[in-house]
Amino acid sequence: MPSPNRPTGERRPRALVIDHAWRRLGAGLKTLSGPDGAPLTRTVKLIVLPLIVRPTLRPELAADFLGPAEAARLDALVQESRTRLEATAQWFTLLKKARRALGVVAGNPQDLYFQRCFELATEHGAPPADADAVARVVVKEMADAIGGRTVEALKDCLADTDRYARLDAELAAAWKRRQPVADAAAAVALAAEVLEACGAPEPDSSAYARMVEAGHGVLFGRALREPTSGVWGREELPAHLGLTTGPVPSRPQVGRGASTATLPAPLDRTLFERLFVVLQSSARREELPTVTELVGREVGRSCAPLGLHDESLRVTVVLGGRLAAGLDPLGSGNSSAGSTVAHRAVNSRWQREASVLRARRMTVSAHPDRDGGALEALAQDLRTPWVAYMRRLWVRLHGRDVHGAPLGDLASAWALLDGVARSVMMDHRARVRSALRALSATAGEAIERRSA
Repeated sequence: MPSPNRPTGERRPRALVIDHAWRRLGAGLKTLSGPDGAPLTRTVKLIVLPLIVRPTLRPELAADFLGPAEAARLDALVQESRTRLEATAQWFTLLKKARRALGVVAGNPQDLYFQRCFELATEHGAPPADADAVARVVVKEMADAIGGRTVEALKDCLADTDRYARLDAELAAAWKRRQPVADAAAAVALAAEVLEACGAPEPDSSAYARMVEAGHGVLFGRALREPTSGVWGREELPAHLGLTTGPVPSRPQVGRGASTATLPAPLDRTLFERLFVVLQSSARREELPTVTELVGREVGRSCAPLGLHDESLRVTVVLGGRLAAGLDPLGSGNSSAGSTVAHRAVNSRWQREASVLRARRMTVSAHPDRDGGALEALAQDLRTPWVAYMRRLWVRLHGRDVHGAPLGDLASAWALLDGVARSVMMDHRARVRSALRALSATAGEAIERRSA
């Protein structure tokens, strides 16, 4: 019997079913949609899946690919939610207005308010006459719940000269206490066995459990402290797969600032940069420790193997590395590392992407890229897919580590590994579309100039 997580002639990707159902809802959802009318990624992640589809209660809708009956059921659920979603969009507009009026700047409004707006829509429907007052109360309550767990509070914490010096000394001491370098061969070998079990409706977690119990994540993290090659069966791939830009990670610094646009590789980030990402992206910020506690815990975590405390999360880095080493979006067939069930599932999905097909043609074309390099840069990303994959995977695992959310079985680990692959693919698709739109606009301007 074919797996529900694999495509067939009858099954359709769940993401595509959601996209089509959303577009049929019509106007009134602008604040929850992207420029092309598709639901925002956060809309799907925070509203559609957990609050409308509810796959934990409807396991038949939890698979990546749905049969005709399941696809029809999901479509019906989205259509039935039209009125509530329209009210959600209206409430979100009001909460953003109240946020500006109150001078609240911390956090991403979508992360903070999407689910709360859906609750308000469920309770009140469309915003009533006193909705402005309700919105102000909600924004204040949520700001109070965050309780200083903000980037501004982090800056204030590290602005103290004595605390800064003490943290720097603690980092130096923790770095010196690291254990000796270990051999990662066993961890990488067992990772292939684990990835072979992925994709089944109920994957066997025994090999995954053995990796966690044997501390293979720790062993692999310790192995990265010396330059190594050939770990993944490909000499040209560094063992760290882009988690650091140097041959090996260096001792973390405290830091005083961060910018989303210029964040370094994960294992090269300062204490400030690591926590900056957590505070910027966390949808459950009220569940975090205070900023002072966060900083204290991050000292030990940043010096731990792979920059993580929990062993199940470190093992997932190893699995992700084994998966990333065999990613082959362009279908070159050059990698012998991509031979497991997990690799075949991810690679086949990527190789069907129209943007990937365009990039594949570019790599074999005798003509240079005439667009100033934009599409060539995107094609290069597909030649080195492990960099974006490992960077995004580590960030998600770090967030789970800070929140104390381990991955208890292989099904959970695979859901995250596969989800990261989908996220990277969708991000690449969006960047290709953006580049093509820019090229089209440039070409149109050139035609207009020639016609003038």
